[in-house]
Amino acid sequence: MGKVAIGVAVVCGIAVAAAAAVVVHRKTKKSGRWVKAMEILKEFEEKCGTPIPKLKQVADAMIVEMHAGLASEGGSKLKMLISYVDHLPTGREKGLFYALDLGGTNFRMLRVQLGGKGRGIVNQQFEEVSIPPSLMTGSSDALFDYIAAELAKFVAQEGSDFKQSPGRQRELGFTFSFPVMQSSIASGTLLRWTKGFSIDDMVGQDVVAELAKAMERQGIDMRIAALVNDTVGTLAGGRYNNKILGTGSNAAYVERAHAIPKWHGLLPKSGEMVINMEWGNFRSSHLPLPDYDHALDTESLNPGEQIYEKVIAGMYLGEIVRRVLCRMTEEAAFFGDTVPPKLKEPFILG
Repeated sequence: MGKVAIGVAVVCGIAVAAAAAVVVHRKTKKSGRWVKAMEILKEFEEKCGTPIPKLKQVADAMIVEMHAGLASEGGSKLKMLISYVDHLPTGREKGLFYALDLGGTNFRMLRVQLGGKGRGIVNQQFEEVSIPPSLMTGSSDALFDYIAAELAKFVAQEGSDFKQSPGRQRELGFTFSFPVMQSSIASGTLLRWTKGFSIDDMVGQDVVAELAKAMERQGIDMRIAALVNDTVGTLAGGRYNNKILGTGSNAAYVERAHAIPKWHGLLPKSGEMVINMEWGNFRSSHLPLPDYDHALDTESLNPGEQIYEKVIAGMYLGEIVRRVLCRMTEEAAFFGDTVPPKLKEPFILG
C-alpha cells in the first residue's frame, strides 16, 4: 500500500506546487486579480487532496485489482501481464548487446559492452531520435521502417572498442512500452496504444515480427532476443543503473509463480515470474479527479483509458498545470488582457 499511496500524494503535490510557483512568480499588484487567481489555485489544491484515509482506499482498491488480474485474463482493470522473464540479471553478464526502446515521443538505441563479474558496463553508446507526430498515427510499416532505418545507421557506427564474440550474431533487446500480451520471451501482440500513439493496423499484431521485417528490409543482421516492457526492463536494469525517468507510469515486480492462477505452463525453475502490472489503466472512484483531469481525458486519443497514468505520469502533469493557468488567464487576467499564444498549445508544458 505504501508505495502506491506515496506516489499518488507526491504527484498531486507536484502539480499543485508547479501551479503555485507560477502564481507566486506572476503575483500581480491588482488585488482583485490576485484573489481570484488564489481562489482557483485553492480549489485545485482541495480537489487534488489526498488525505491518508483516501490514499489507503486507493491502495486497497489496487490490491483487489492485482489479485483479480493474476487470477484470469480480462478479469481486472490491471492486465498483470506475464513477462516470461523468470529471473533478473546477476551483474555477471558479459558481451556486446544492443537495445531499442520504443515508448514515447522519442525512441532510444543503445549498444553496451558488459565486462562480466565485478566490471559491469565497460563501454556504451546511446542515441535518441524523435518520432515525427505523423508516424504516431500513421501505419505500422511507416513507423517501423523509420525506426529500422535509424537503427541501421546506429549499427554502422559501431567502433573497434566494442568487441563481438567471434561467430556470434548480434542480439537486440526490444523494449516496447505499450500493453502487449506476450506468448514467449521474444513475441507478443499489441493490445492497445497509449502515450499519444494510435496506429490501428498494428493492434493485435506481433510487434517483434513487425520490427524484424523492417530490420530485414534495411539489411540489418541482428536477432531480436527478447521483448520486454519498459517497466520490466527498468526492473531488470536496476542491477546496472537506477537513474531512469519516463513519460508514462507503470510498475513491475517479482511474483511467486505459484501465486499466479492464470499461469498454466510449467513453473519456472526459479519459482518466480516478473509481472508487468500495466497499472496506468487503474481506475477507482477514490482517485482525486478534478475537472481538469476529466477534460484532459475526454480530449485524449484514448478517453476512458489509462486514467491512473493521466493523473500521475510526467507526460500529463505539465498539461494539467497549463489548463489551470488557462483558467486563471480567462477568469483573473493572470497574464494581462491577452492570453499568451503559447499557452493555448496543448502539452506545451509537457
